[in-house]
Amino acid sequence: METMENIGFIGLGQMGGPMAERLLGRSFRLHVYDPSPVALAPFAAGGAIVHDSPRAVADAASIVFACLPGRDVSLAVGLGPDGVVHGSAIRLYAEMSTIGQDIVEQIGRALAEEGIGMVDAPISGGGPAARAGTLAMLVSGAPDLVEQVSPLLSLIGKEVFVMGERPGMAQIMKIVNNVIMATNLVVCSEGLVMGAKAGLDADMMMRLLDAGTAQSFACSKMLSRAVSGQFDYGAALAIIEKDMSLGLDEAQLLNVALPTIERARDVWHAAYNAGLGRDDFTSILKFVADENGTNVRGRGV
Repeated sequence: METMENIGFIGLGQMGGPMAERLLGRSFRLHVYDPSPVALAPFAAGGAIVHDSPRAVADAASIVFACLPGRDVSLAVGLGPDGVVHGSAIRLYAEMSTIGQDIVEQIGRALAEEGIGMVDAPISGGGPAARAGTLAMLVSGAPDLVEQVSPLLSLIGKEVFVMGERPGMAQIMKIVNNVIMATNLVVCSEGLVMGAKAGLDADMMMRLLDAGTAQSFACSKMLSRAVSGQFDYGAALAIIEKDMSLGLDEAQLLNVALPTIERARDVWHAAYNAGLGRDDFTSILKFVADENGTNVRGRGV
């Protein structure tokens, strides 16, 4: 890693910002871009070099990371008129967004034509893990490229999981993780609502679920603050709704039937259509409770 002098990071939102912060103050210069001046301000104060476009970052940095909110944005940042594909310094692009293997492959092919390598590097753990540096870092791509980027991934997160030698394989694993997590959240919400309507104490339900055979991270960690009335885990419900739809699209391409996950997707979609898209995704508990004419609240709420 001593030979890395200039590293870029594009996208400084709820996930990208905390990850990029972990690259500040290292032995290399950090170059950043985000359309939000508010997001850029702490990086400028922290010594990063701020740029006005993805292309400008790719003109300065040999390895560039991107953590972006959706497929269209990823295509624009990668291949648009001001995209990294036109950069003069970039040699390796790490796509950290959850956008599906088809978009990753499309970006990778276009970059390869310009002599730029690509790794598929989504992350798992959510906002709290990003801030704590405990994210699970997924990566797939050519072994030599994975070897180059892995030391940087280790600075950002806790453990690096190499999913394969083809960009897109890490995307599939990330989507598998997300659809399982999102389905667990729906199932847990429905169970808690059933118990609440029967008169069970919400705090005691959470304690039992954390100790018993129904234990899950989604329930005991993600929904615990929601039960206490704080819906602030750190990502919008619209993102989970998007990931669920993306997962079912990938399953269809693979000719895999996912009836239970599809039913859970319908719940997320209904919550999104009910106007909760901008709310924290743990508001799925509130949505399920409202649909059943009850609420799930701890004693301190």
